[in-house]
Order: sequence, then C-alpha cells, then structure tokens
Amino acid sequence: MIVGYHVIFGAYGFWLPNDPRGSWSDFVGSWELFRYGAATKTTQRRSLAGEAHDRGARLVAKQSLKHRPVRFSGLQARAVARGFARFVERRAIAVWACAIMPDHVHLVLAQKEMKVEQAVIQMKSAATRQLLRERCHPFLDSVDAGGKRPKYFARGEWKVFLDPPDVSRAIRYVEENPVKEGFKRQRWKFVTPPVRW
Repeated sequence: MIVGYHVIFGAYGFWLPNDPRGSWSDFVGSWELFRYGAATKTTQRRSLAGEAHDRGARLVAKQSLKHRPVRFSGLQARAVARGFARFVERRAIAVWACAIMPDHVHLVLAQKEMKVEQAVIQMKSAATRQLLRERCHPFLDSVDAGGKRPKYFARGEWKVFLDPPDVSRAIRYVEENPVKEGFKRQRWKFVTPPVRW
C-alpha cells in the first residue's frame, strides 16, 4: 500500500542529463552540453550520487551550461521554504520531511489525490513566486528576448514510492541529509509528522 513519496529535485545545473553516473533524462537539449555525451538514462531506484565517476569531466561539462549552476543562499532557501509553506497550506498536502540543500531539495510527501509529479510542479511554482516576491530569485536580472526568466529548478524529479515500513527510513534520510553535508538540521513549520494509517 503506497502511503507517500520520497522526492528529490535539483536546482538548475545540479545533475546534468549526461551525468556519467546516470540521469533521469532521455535527451540532451543543448548542443554545447551534448558535446560531453548523450543522455545517460537510468532506471535505478537507488541514489547514484556516491557512484565513482570522473568528477573533473563532470565539472568541465557544467561550464557549457547557458547559465551558472544555481546554489541557494540561506536567504533563498528560506524563501523557497515559505513558497512551499504557502502551497502546503493552500492544498492541504502533508509534508513529512523537507531538506532544502544548496543545489537540490528532498521531500517526503503523503500520498494525495494529486499526482506526485503535479505536486512537485506546483511546489516549484510556489517557490518561484516567493523568490520573486522577496526579490532574491537566482536569475532575478536575467531575462531572454521574450522577457522570460530562466528556470532555477531543473525539469522533473526523482521519486520513490513509500509503503508504511519505508516512511520512517525516508524521513530519517531527509532529516540527516543536511547534517551529512555539514549544515544544520532543518526544521520547517510546514512539516508535520505522519499519522498512523
């Protein structure tokens, strides 16, 4: 019985479609980036972040991105959280864990009538609106000829479907993620403990 999801989505430039460890992408949309290889689509359900790879080659490929990779400051991370909180309040969705890292986000969400992919899209939109409202969007001063600002979150998400026994493990993983990376543990007011099902 699926009761929730562990979702990870990256900021712009966090995980390239041709990352040597594998990616969620079917294609590389930029010729400059394609020069470093085709998409490395994987169906792995486990994290590939710790896989051995040529880190230097990956960083060189990132230099061909149209914009610099996004790294959230503390102020931006708090704005993202306030955007998430507005969405959670409006949609009455339960968030059981959240870690907003400098270049990606971890969430544990309760299963809802809304598809998880749609929830992620709407959470990204709510965060974008909040970053703009607080005038701290990473690409605040960058607009294209049509007046559009570059997206600061990458397209898509990585998700794991959670059965009841998986929930506490996923929550613990998300809560410990900042600490493992040398940051303080995060506590967001919109995060609530799971109810018993």
